[in-house]
Amino acid sequence: MQSNPSTRRRGSRIPHLRRRRNGVLAGAAAAVLAIGMAPAEGVDEEDPREGLAPGYLDWTSASSNMELVDNDPRVAPFDAPPGNFGFVNSDLAFTGDNAMVGSFNGFQVYDISDPQDPMLQSSFVCPGGQGDVSVYGDLLFMSVEETRGRIDCGSQGAPGAVNPERFRGVRIFDISDIDAPVQLPGVQTCRGSHTHSIVTDPDDPNNIYIYNSGTAGVRSALELAGCENAALTQSPVTTGNPTQWRIDVIKVPLDAPETASIVSQPRIFTDAETGAFNGLQNTLPGAQHPSGTNYSPLPNTNTCHDITSYPAKELVAGACQGNGILLDVEDPVNPVRLDAVSDPNFSYWHSASFNNDGTKVLFTDEWGGGTSARCRDTDEPEWGADALFDINGGQMEFGSYYKMPAVQTVNENCVAHNASIVPVPGRDILVQAWYQGGVSVIDFTDTANPVELAFFDRGPINSPFPIPDPTNPNRINLGGLWSTYWYNGFVYGTEIARGFDTFRLLPSDLLSENEIGAAGEVEQTIFNSQNQEKLTWDPSFNVAGSYYDQAVRAGTLSDKVEAKVGKHLAQAEKLANLGENASAVDLLNNASRVLGDGDLKDAIDELADSLN
Repeated sequence: MQSNPSTRRRGSRIPHLRRRRNGVLAGAAAAVLAIGMAPAEGVDEEDPREGLAPGYLDWTSASSNMELVDNDPRVAPFDAPPGNFGFVNSDLAFTGDNAMVGSFNGFQVYDISDPQDPMLQSSFVCPGGQGDVSVYGDLLFMSVEETRGRIDCGSQGAPGAVNPERFRGVRIFDISDIDAPVQLPGVQTCRGSHTHSIVTDPDDPNNIYIYNSGTAGVRSALELAGCENAALTQSPVTTGNPTQWRIDVIKVPLDAPETASIVSQPRIFTDAETGAFNGLQNTLPGAQHPSGTNYSPLPNTNTCHDITSYPAKELVAGACQGNGILLDVEDPVNPVRLDAVSDPNFSYWHSASFNNDGTKVLFTDEWGGGTSARCRDTDEPEWGADALFDINGGQMEFGSYYKMPAVQTVNENCVAHNASIVPVPGRDILVQAWYQGGVSVIDFTDTANPVELAFFDRGPINSPFPIPDPTNPNRINLGGLWSTYWYNGFVYGTEIARGFDTFRLLPSDLLSENEIGAAGEVEQTIFNSQNQEKLTWDPSFNVAGSYYDQAVRAGTLSDKVEAKVGKHLAQAEKLANLGENASAVDLLNNASRVLGDGDLKDAIDELADSLN
């Protein structure tokens, strides 16, 4: 992907903001004031995320159009001083009223039946990092890549270059009794599992597939047969069976998950003309990033970091270190590459998110590996950012960049990280984690003009080392939000050091009460961010109101039509709440008659039909 510098955007800023000290906001007094439309790019607005005082569990924060409603700090045996990677919170998934929180030390289960007061329900110690989790039915899958991982989940490690008790790959648990998970055999892989993604096949309801991405070193063939290490090279690699330049496809029979196994290892980076396995980006160590420093991590496409599936169109987007790729997975065992993009501004293609229709895809760049300060005033907005693409005919067309717009300090690890869709009808909205850059909610309906709608951010962590640290002015105490995901009306986040967060979006001129309400009406029973199901809305006043609010915001209705439709919608909702559906339908039909074809008219007509 090559971009025109004149089109580069970091995203519009929000002008009216608020600071808060000592954690959670609660009640009406905590509501952030509604704000005006975001100013034009280039307006120099003071951003209260900049200059927040350091803290740890007693923090200073800034927010706009969202609030933190609960924080559950880490507790033993999942607690340790910030910076201890053995106990870092990682990714999360949801099943029913439970949040499954991954960790380098295993996983934890939170009861979120009361979203405003989640409770830690149970913990399962099983070290091995990085502990990314996903769920399907009564099964939980967890990624393990570190050499200390053991088959028995023990904490004593697995020393030595070759150890028969070592486990690196995808663990499988039976969680039919969620308080007493039972580990099944799992699947060992040559590079372990950094992340994994569920891929489903509508023609194969008896099985699911796991696309495994291993980024660690290759195991010895003496430990796992078939593993073959190869040196990274820019010369075409066409012989042997190297572990690099492929992914693992694991088939999981749902009636016998203990028999899960690797069924293919597709070489999705192959050059179709030369047959070279290393057919995409082959950047070697020492190459220079546009910042003048060496690329880190290295944009060398020898595996994927993260893969996201979109079953409704049988598509997969792969963030594959040096490239963003798009795959056709009509046959999930044999994926076919449709397109690949690259960008010299991107150090490390890290993760991918589709919009709800599968017509757009957003890739993140984890420049600095997530442990470095990459949101400083010296960092350009296209470094460590999102790249937004439209998808047309199986090809990806670049729209723009987005980067959380607040400058962060040299003491905060900050870069684009994990995100999910907020299901607002008529718009493409994403909630995204930026480590110690906090959480940012963006509208990318127009991929050329992303706009920030809301945010929450804390100051730099000052434990176990002080900030500022007189012995090291660039000291970073590792922390921040790893993932932030929308699930059934709330945003939940895994904070690397501070625990488990719950957020609520607040109405504003940028995001209305109807739009937040319509998003909350979408109820899911399982959520995995890397397996994006297409979401739908039942007819409701919130849905119709969302389209009305969007039309008013865009100025597409005449004053007369805007007033009439707004009045009829409000009156119809009051009548429907009183059980007077026939009168409500009459008003909705009257509103529909003055509208031209479009989403607003369709939503009102569907609502009227549902009340008949």
